[in-house]
Amino acid sequence: MSEKINLLNYDREGMQILFESLGEKAFHARQVLKWIHQHKVTGFSEMTDLSKSLRKQLQEVAIVAAPQVVFEQASKDGTRKWIMQLDCNNRIETVLIPEENRATLCISSQVGCALDCSFCSTAQQGFNRNLSVAEIIGQVWVAAKTLGGTRPISNVVLMGMGEPLANLANVQIALNIMRDQLAYGLSKYRVTVSTAGLVPAMQRLAEHADVSLAVSLHAPDDALRDELVPINRKYPIKQLIQACQDFVRNDHKRKVTFEYVMLDGVNDSDRHARALLKLLAQVPAKINLIPFNPFPETRYQRSPQKRIDRFQKILSDGGMNTIMRRTRGGDIDAACGQLVGRVEDKSRRALRQITVNLQERVS
Repeated sequence: MSEKINLLNYDREGMQILFESLGEKAFHARQVLKWIHQHKVTGFSEMTDLSKSLRKQLQEVAIVAAPQVVFEQASKDGTRKWIMQLDCNNRIETVLIPEENRATLCISSQVGCALDCSFCSTAQQGFNRNLSVAEIIGQVWVAAKTLGGTRPISNVVLMGMGEPLANLANVQIALNIMRDQLAYGLSKYRVTVSTAGLVPAMQRLAEHADVSLAVSLHAPDDALRDELVPINRKYPIKQLIQACQDFVRNDHKRKVTFEYVMLDGVNDSDRHARALLKLLAQVPAKINLIPFNPFPETRYQRSPQKRIDRFQKILSDGGMNTIMRRTRGGDIDAACGQLVGRVEDKSRRALRQITVNLQERVS
């Protein structure tokens, strides 16, 4: 075997199949999952409830390898950011947001992002590739190992770099591991997948992964959302809202979280708030209002606090569960929309931008 198997790529079912392919009993998957994810053990010699022969075999064919942390930074508000090195000069970012009653880990699912949302710093970096299962769950593994017994991770949100539903196969396996009682044992209400609106993948997620859903909405009508979230041109709001209704149809406890970044003079008027109320009237929903976090060369500005307060009041008075998200980690560029990592862009966007720049220079 020329390349060793990274066991972080396997959920319980996959690991059972793996052990059977090695001529071993499937129940060893339970033991190894606990060693890796609950005890953070990477050396097979330390897995003492396995036979010596199995430990030797695993040393020959397998490894446990998480992404390498190259930089860690703490904000004055307690937020922590890890920058992790991948191949080809690529890096991803992972953020821990501690609060009084919870500790939320925000993880990445891709190197960069191809959806090109105009207000997001990550989207401006271009796109390289999907993360493997090991690179997705490895972020949880690294954070949990770093924290040790001081404070367990209570929530995981896939709201970091990338569009999770564009990497659904790998994301789904990572979600299985997060929810497995032999690994992290997180409730379906404490694992949230965020999407900009890939409707077919939303439907597949609902069928195969019992988790919570967040939707990057940011506009109450197609004309504005086409500009802010270009995937809307393919899957317009009517289709998106139907997919959201379908997602929560069989669980009366569940609500879709709609994320709405507040952009001064763009999507923050009273008219927009009332249109948003009308749009979401038939969806079990809560709305997160997110003050825009600026980044270099952006054309947007954050809505004034008075405008955000007014917007929130209209929604709340209309009966909508509305939360104004507190900006966290802004001093270390760890706030929502600020994650950039380092991306060796393999999308066509970089070439397109060069062409645009040349055309502007000529004209």
